[in-house]
Amino acid sequence: MNILLKAGLLIITGLVNAVYATASPANLNPEMSTQIIANTRLQTSDTFDDFLSQVLTLHNINQHESLGLAINKYRAKETLNEGQLHQLQRLLGLYTRIKHGQDAIETLAQLVAIPTFRVEGVAQHDNPQFYLMADAIAAIAKKFNLAFRNIDNRVFEVSLKGSSDEVVGIHAHADVVPVTPSLWVLEDGTQLDPFKLTLIGDRMYGRGAEDDKNGIVVTMYAMKVIQEENIPLLRHFHLLIDTTEETSSDAIPYYFARNPTPNYNLALDGGYPVVIAEKGSGGVMATFPVRAGQANSKASAEIVAITGGLAMNQIPGASVAQINSADAASLMTQLHKLASQFIQANGGNFTITASKASYGVELTVKGISAHSSEPESGVNPVSRMLAFIAFAQQQTPMFSSNHITDAASYVAANWGISYLGQNLGIGFADDFMGPLTHSVTLINLNETSLQVGVNLRVPVGREVDDIKQDILAKLALWKQKSGINVELSAGIRAPMYRNPEGYWVNALLDVATENLAMPRVFGSSNGGTSVHNLPNGVQFGLAMPNEKYTGHNANEFKRVEQFLLDLQIITEMIARVGQIPQL
Repeated sequence: MNILLKAGLLIITGLVNAVYATASPANLNPEMSTQIIANTRLQTSDTFDDFLSQVLTLHNINQHESLGLAINKYRAKETLNEGQLHQLQRLLGLYTRIKHGQDAIETLAQLVAIPTFRVEGVAQHDNPQFYLMADAIAAIAKKFNLAFRNIDNRVFEVSLKGSSDEVVGIHAHADVVPVTPSLWVLEDGTQLDPFKLTLIGDRMYGRGAEDDKNGIVVTMYAMKVIQEENIPLLRHFHLLIDTTEETSSDAIPYYFARNPTPNYNLALDGGYPVVIAEKGSGGVMATFPVRAGQANSKASAEIVAITGGLAMNQIPGASVAQINSADAASLMTQLHKLASQFIQANGGNFTITASKASYGVELTVKGISAHSSEPESGVNPVSRMLAFIAFAQQQTPMFSSNHITDAASYVAANWGISYLGQNLGIGFADDFMGPLTHSVTLINLNETSLQVGVNLRVPVGREVDDIKQDILAKLALWKQKSGINVELSAGIRAPMYRNPEGYWVNALLDVATENLAMPRVFGSSNGGTSVHNLPNGVQFGLAMPNEKYTGHNANEFKRVEQFLLDLQIITEMIARVGQIPQL
């Protein structure tokens, strides 16, 4: 294999001045790949050459003249042209999937079992769970004969060597968003353990199964195969495993302050086929000082606690408020009547229930959880909870005024239950990147303050500083008119856009669209990744663009078939990108 591919690379070197997407022998299409998967069997000791021997016996391959020729030329150690080399790279991906698919699933289960969410008051690099994650990844790398470095427990680096000084960075992350275990229940009542990979049908449930431990696993197995088969690469590949992607995002900058920045960077933390643009992301934080309830003649209850998302980028499935009341039965009757009106007036796609509790009444709003970058894919219970409280107070002021009713007034007036900026008049859209969106997500209540966080996703079209100042000015005007005591702050980073004309991004596009039978077009993402500000940074999967993204959701899952496709595609991608004469 080594001699063959080196010879193939010499042939390709003479083609670098040609347009990248030139005509070449037809590669395997998804139907042919499916037939190979169904009709080949590999033992632990089998090699890529053994796999190719089986492929040559398949009837459908004998009818694919150019593919059979490419395999026979390889086995005869003859030089391959560019198209034939691409065919062998695709077969290498299939080989990895067939031989290591089940092992990779077991490794994913091992990593999902480590609860790598942020612990309040503990720096991520001091969190014992990340020491366990470092040990797990180091052990896998050693078993796979891959180089491993732990950069101060901030970034875990797994490396595959090439023949030049050029480096391609593959970005994934080991941290996950927090969970509310009680919400991990399927429609049939099955209770899931968020930190145990549970296979039901074609779905592998578990926190991190989709975001983003799957990216770690498929990359390490792809590297393993390329290492074992002595595939020559023109450049190094570094898998950079971030530990703070979901929180402070300071681990990758820490790494690059001490290590060279790769020339090219791709994140396995977005959507297929290739995402060349990311919206700017940011947030608005409103901090209300805790104050004692101010009663009025009609107030018979006080809201004393409320829940929302556990992170700015997480729309939860439910929001719960605790209401102290001496007459719970009467309050429940009032709330149910008002809830019916509010639901009917606002789409009817969520529920509001009031139930008796030891302290009075528990008010629950249930929606549909989602990643805050895709508010249209969910139904936000946090914004609906706060808007409903404000609505109830307007109809009859049944609650004593306090910091929670202050927050409800703030959300209802400025953000509402929409997500396109209508209330503040800040909405706009870009034809390629889509509209500005916002999500009321984080609620953090302690003894002194109540924080309400709104997550923003901003396309190109307006300067982010102008947007920030516009938002803060309008919120300041509301604050003045309402007389509510609140501290407001905002921050937004600029959107990202990459030139799609390079050899390497077109190679990525070919690998993804050919394997997934997708249109050959670049994409844009609402979500930001660690490559946002890095050279030649793009997203390369691992989610399908037309399917709901379950990362950050309760009941997060990864489909088995998609996971195996990811394993297949990432193997081919590393071989392909590693062997292009120029990127």
